[in-house]
Amino acid sequence: MISLSIVVPVFNRPEEVRELLESLSLQKMKDFEVIIVEDGSTDSSEQISKSFSKKLHLKYFYKSNSGPGMSRNYGAERSGGDYIIFFDSDCIIPEDYTQTVTNVLNQNYTDAYGGPDKAHPSFSNIQKAINYSMVSFLTTGGIRGGKKSLDKFFPRSFNMGISRRVFETTGGFSSMRFGEDIDFSLRILQAGFQTALIPEAFVYHKRRSDFRSFFKQVFNSGVARINLFRRHPGSLKIVHVFPSLFIAGTLLLVIISFIAGAVFLLPVFLYCLLLFIDSWFRNRNFTVAALSVIAGIEQVFAYGLGFILAAWKRLVLKQGEFHAYRKNFYK
Repeated sequence: MISLSIVVPVFNRPEEVRELLESLSLQKMKDFEVIIVEDGSTDSSEQISKSFSKKLHLKYFYKSNSGPGMSRNYGAERSGGDYIIFFDSDCIIPEDYTQTVTNVLNQNYTDAYGGPDKAHPSFSNIQKAINYSMVSFLTTGGIRGGKKSLDKFFPRSFNMGISRRVFETTGGFSSMRFGEDIDFSLRILQAGFQTALIPEAFVYHKRRSDFRSFFKQVFNSGVARINLFRRHPGSLKIVHVFPSLFIAGTLLLVIISFIAGAVFLLPVFLYCLLLFIDSWFRNRNFTVAALSVIAGIEQVFAYGLGFILAAWKRLVLKQGEFHAYRKNFYK
């Protein structure tokens, strides 16, 4: 049997930690340890974490702020399991998750895996709309939704598992604050390890709770894609350019519409309608579907703008690695 260690970095989110630990305490398969790494928080989750010490095999650590990647490494170094699972603090874990992962790894072992995310019924309408946008192939979501990839699978750190050998061989996450999970996945594959998607090992991921913070998150994802390209030249694919092309195409249609008539905005309208219909069929909620249009358009524009800015600074001006909204990483 494979022993599991669950590592969770947290920054000023004690109530989210409470929900996460409550969901872990309800797991059907309870043979695992949980390691909470407080990343320099001023709003501590220590008391909440320790309140679960009788329900879970739990370790709590406090350290100075260094970002989620370094905090995950800190927890992994202090873990004892054969397999290390990383969750974000804003996740809720279905009760059969650890049993599912253990069964899959015992039957068809892989060096590293990732799982999809879904919206929990308790999430707000905006959170459900953002979740839709983050998993839909109509935006930049794609594989996050749990579909089989046409390319190699790159686990994401909100729901990611690695063997101890992978961690010791690669050294874990880099110091990147955005895109660090893709960087890690690329290095895992470059080291010759195998990765896999476990579709049944999903989590409920809250992500951002308003459109302002969602914009910042996705904008930095666009920036991170260029930063990743500079670190891993072969990682940039044509699909990563699509949001920027969408921005250029939309602006061109707007300009033409002023000259030749609003009919030229029809492609944009049809795209919004497609987002609405697809979200409605998934969520069966008119409000969520309407908000999904906003989230989808915002995601494509934010990602594309971040991508364009980073391409200009890093590829044209030859500047060093950067991130926007760095101080607001956790917000």
